[in-house]
Amino acid sequence: MATPPPSPDLPPALVARHGTCSLLTPDGELLALPGDEAARLLRDMPPPLVVHAPLTARRLGLSPPPQPTPWLDLLELFLFAMPGRTVPPTARGLALALELDEAHIGAAEADLLPELAEILLDHIAARRPTPAGEEMTALAVRMNHAGWAWGPSVLAALAAPARLPAEVLQPGDAIRVWRRLPKWEETAPRPAPSSLPVPAADARRRLGEMLGAHAESRAGQADFAAAASAAFAPRLTRGDPHMVLAEAGTGTGKTLGYVAPASLWAERNGGPVWISTYTRHLQRQIEGELARLYPDPAIRRQHVVLRKGRENYLCLLNMEEAVNVAGNRSGPQDGTSGAPSGGIIALSLLARWAGVTADGDLTGGDLPGWFGDLFGRGTLAGVADRRGECIHGACPHYQRCFVEHSIRRARRADLVIANHALVMTQASWHAMGGDTTSDEDNIPTRYVFDEGHHVMDAADSAFSVELSGLEAAELRRWLLGAEGARSRARGLKRRLDDLVVGDARLEAPLDAVLQAAHALPAPGWSGRLADMVQASLPARPGDDPAAPQRSSPPRDSLPNPCEHFLHLLACQVLARSRAGDTASPWAQPRAQPGAIECDLRPLADDIPPAAATLARALDRLSAALRALVDRLLERLDDESGDLDPATRERIEAAVRTMRRRALSRADGWSAMLRAIGEPRDDTRLGAPQHVDFIRMDRREGQRPGEQDVGLHRHWLDPTIPFATVLAAPAHGVLITSATLRDENGRGDPDEAERAWEAAEARTGASHLPSPALRASLASPFDYRQQSRAFIVTDVAHDDIGALAAAYRTLFLAAGGGGLGLFTAISRLRAVHRRLSQPLEEAGIPLYAQHVDGMDNATLVDIFRSEANSCLLGTDAMRDGVDVPGQSLRLVVFERVPWPRPDILHRERRTHLSHGAPGAYDDRIARLRLRQAFGRLIRGAGDRGAFVLLDRRAPSRLLSAFPDGVAIRRAGLAETARDLEAFLRAPMDGTAARPPAP
Repeated sequence: MATPPPSPDLPPALVARHGTCSLLTPDGELLALPGDEAARLLRDMPPPLVVHAPLTARRLGLSPPPQPTPWLDLLELFLFAMPGRTVPPTARGLALALELDEAHIGAAEADLLPELAEILLDHIAARRPTPAGEEMTALAVRMNHAGWAWGPSVLAALAAPARLPAEVLQPGDAIRVWRRLPKWEETAPRPAPSSLPVPAADARRRLGEMLGAHAESRAGQADFAAAASAAFAPRLTRGDPHMVLAEAGTGTGKTLGYVAPASLWAERNGGPVWISTYTRHLQRQIEGELARLYPDPAIRRQHVVLRKGRENYLCLLNMEEAVNVAGNRSGPQDGTSGAPSGGIIALSLLARWAGVTADGDLTGGDLPGWFGDLFGRGTLAGVADRRGECIHGACPHYQRCFVEHSIRRARRADLVIANHALVMTQASWHAMGGDTTSDEDNIPTRYVFDEGHHVMDAADSAFSVELSGLEAAELRRWLLGAEGARSRARGLKRRLDDLVVGDARLEAPLDAVLQAAHALPAPGWSGRLADMVQASLPARPGDDPAAPQRSSPPRDSLPNPCEHFLHLLACQVLARSRAGDTASPWAQPRAQPGAIECDLRPLADDIPPAAATLARALDRLSAALRALVDRLLERLDDESGDLDPATRERIEAAVRTMRRRALSRADGWSAMLRAIGEPRDDTRLGAPQHVDFIRMDRREGQRPGEQDVGLHRHWLDPTIPFATVLAAPAHGVLITSATLRDENGRGDPDEAERAWEAAEARTGASHLPSPALRASLASPFDYRQQSRAFIVTDVAHDDIGALAAAYRTLFLAAGGGGLGLFTAISRLRAVHRRLSQPLEEAGIPLYAQHVDGMDNATLVDIFRSEANSCLLGTDAMRDGVDVPGQSLRLVVFERVPWPRPDILHRERRTHLSHGAPGAYDDRIARLRLRQAFGRLIRGAGDRGAFVLLDRRAPSRLLSAFPDGVAIRRAGLAETARDLEAFLRAPMDGTAARPPAP
């Protein structure tokens, strides 16, 4: 499609980069100019065509445009035209999604944007005679009156009349998408699965069927499938599952390797296999791979379900409330008039998406990750159940609820793709024995843990306890509601009122719960805590002696026992902080925000009595909650013949939620507090089982100068509860990863055995009665030919300027395609400031986590779609990023990723290292380096280099790299020359890479 000729009516178009811009003026002139000059010219022009208005404004040094934005953002038009599709939020990404060829896209300058707009408007016009056209027209009318910049163009494309006829869908009804969604239907509970085995030969055969006759042959993939089948053998002894640890090198094809036996077992035995991952990205990747098994999307939907926590899904009740609030602010709901409203525009686009989404997943699903960038993260938080306030059967949208759809589909599915946190939490409720109102009919008997190297981290998070200001205040808000603030928060009374009203046996414990909740931090706690701590600090040199001094309020006037306890924790951690700690603006107002910790023991004198007081208050809350739960369950028994199914299910859900959200938390906090005053006798074979410490930092939602403080309890070895509550009750568990073992000392049988023992310790296998079956499959890649590794010896690790220069030199030598990894966000930001403009001037776009304001999945999508871009990131980019091909050809790591030397690590290296704490640290660093290197070579045709900018890197860590990788220590200039030569040289007769831009 040709670009339309210039017209005085055409808006300008703008593509902003770091420091430079491409600007198409209204008269058709294409300019390349500095960002500040483009910003000046825009002041005298109509609102421009852009891609990602907030990012564009940031790059021009402007404030983000308000909502509704007057700028014509093509991403908003894409959301309206093609809901349920994700696209990288760049001009190039949009062009590729709209199937323009590479030659036509070129450098994706501003003159491409009018063409993209025309394609999208033509797509909208083509939908006019379809049922979707009626919905689009009604929504466009509402959005136009709310001030949507695209409104006139979209209405023209849809040939919408000035006023919609009464017989068609009206604007106020179109946005109420919950009225049009399908309902779920209840089915009979699924019988318990049988225990037929999956022979290795059958697993190999299933794998071959999935791959097809013409698929690429991967060495070791069939062997992996055969080894994985051992996890699906019948269990012989209760509490003794078949545990398989299978390390599969990058490129082995382990996903289809374990899907082969898992799908066979599910089909033969009539039960589900739960596949658990650590990252959302891999969840979707596995879901995509299952198209090999179930090519028909409708059949795949019956057999495969992706499960996440309830907070990830669109809540229809919250959306209805948001629509009502936004509508009241903007004017009449018929769409004929109204004030500008960015909220209505965002909710209308969500309604478009909700009508086509596969599962209503707001995070990592088919809603683009950049939606929150455009309309604010608060918009998504407001339409999700992030606070656990679901009223289940009392909700008017219960039978259309996305979460309930997901739960019911999972009951009938063969393969359920979940995440480690959800799987471990669900197993812990079953293990407690008292949770008879589970979301699931049957506890799974077979699990696959992909990204198995994260099992210990996930278990550490799942089974730890944190009593902090934010956590305790959140529980109070969950119990009491908004307490007079302008908020849609629903407290426990509002959620349960119609169940308990008029029943004195239920009203009394509910009132007791609400009264006991006042012991938790009240609204405004963070500011009061800051004042109390500031008042307790000694005067600093230079303080104005004439300034009024605040005094700490007397103890009997403190608002509640929780705030008093938090104050004492804050005083102890500040008293024991070191001079270099920079976490607390209370102590150092000009310091950068961070976190500081101290050991709980030895205790300050005031802490034990304050802990005992708070423990008694929490015990009162627990007793009231338990009484309310018990009496609700009694009602289920007493009125079993009279309760309708909806009321019964609602009571069960209320009981389940109170146990999980409130009772377990209060009990855990109380137990931790009571242990403070008890003699230290928590031992297991001479070692403590838990690590208790105090931590203070600034958390999301807190203002500068305000901090959160809390008491933390972690398992010294979190694989103990993992093995106890999940692995032991299961019949079979497969744990797999490319980096299960630390392969130090290759060729040494003793070292190999120690590596397996360490892997068993990190995955909980060592806590089970029978030894795990071990399997190791090597990567099929020729790392000698496909990769290089360099350690740069002349970059000062503490010089940000030198570090930025090194990144610039290496990224330019590679011509882009570089992933820069950092161990600290502050260094990433500092390097980005120095790096962005030089790379942009060389034609290499630069993106960065924690800088560009986009979620990680969106950044990776951009990086993948632009072959010569570069990306800076931290841990989340080190693990689980899959970018095959030329888009990722260089990984640069700023320094050795040693474990953070915090209290938790100190205790674990002392007690879990078997007397070799240094080797424990080395193992963690090597495994992290292996994960980072694993981002580099993802396919047989890939070629790439890994560079470590740490001249202090010890040689004992270099076994982290695969066999065959040539490792060189060299200066920066020599490394850059060798890197450029390696990336451009042909490989085994294949063509050399194209020259860098």
